[in-house]
Amino acid sequence: MKELMIAGTVVLLIIFIAGIRWYVKRTIRQQIADYQDDLLEKHCEEVENMYRQMRGWRHDYHNHIQTMKAYLTMRQLEDLNRYFQELDQDLTTVDTVIKTGNVMIDAILNSKLSLAKGKNIRIEAKAIVPADLQISEVDLSLIIGNLLDNAMEACMKMKKEEEKFIRVYIDILKGQLYIYVMNSVGEAPKRVGRIYLTTKDKKFHGLGLIRMDQVVQKYHGYLDRQNEDGVFATEVMLPL
Repeated sequence: MKELMIAGTVVLLIIFIAGIRWYVKRTIRQQIADYQDDLLEKHCEEVENMYRQMRGWRHDYHNHIQTMKAYLTMRQLEDLNRYFQELDQDLTTVDTVIKTGNVMIDAILNSKLSLAKGKNIRIEAKAIVPADLQISEVDLSLIIGNLLDNAMEACMKMKKEEEKFIRVYIDILKGQLYIYVMNSVGEAPKRVGRIYLTTKDKKFHGLGLIRMDQVVQKYHGYLDRQNEDGVFATEVMLPL
């Protein structure tokens, strides 16, 4: 009888452990699926934003051509030259937000920062990135993309639009790639131990931050997050 009770207890314990493992696997799969959906949603928003800009530029281009044709037809060459000068200045202002020297990083920086500007977030950005990197461009894009997504998320919670800002600085420092992103925050981000949480973490439990930490560790780099007086800043250093 005693042996049967022990055997039954063991069976129940095995079933319980198997149930826990099944639940954990299902939860992780769901978190990953939700995280991927969130990334896809962000990508669609960025593409839509770029499409709106392209439509605006196309409309403006047509108007510019018509105006220049009118000046040329009326032989108002001085006015045409003045218009050219004004148009050149205007095109400078609508050019890409930033040029780093690395095509892949240019693409992700400009798509994210353009989206941020569309949300009335003040942008200050300076970046220099070597064309050839030992670091995977995919990994680097993951880091920069997550940093800027989190910065935008924090800014969008600010009640006063004039207080929204994101500062980006990327350069070579002491033989390493130095990435610095600072943004305004309305309230102190929640944290568990040394891990900061964002709103998304309620669904994804910080998968974006975890992936970023893993990439930095992969290259034996350095990552530091600081929050003080309405400002949140992240520093990343990666060996070249």
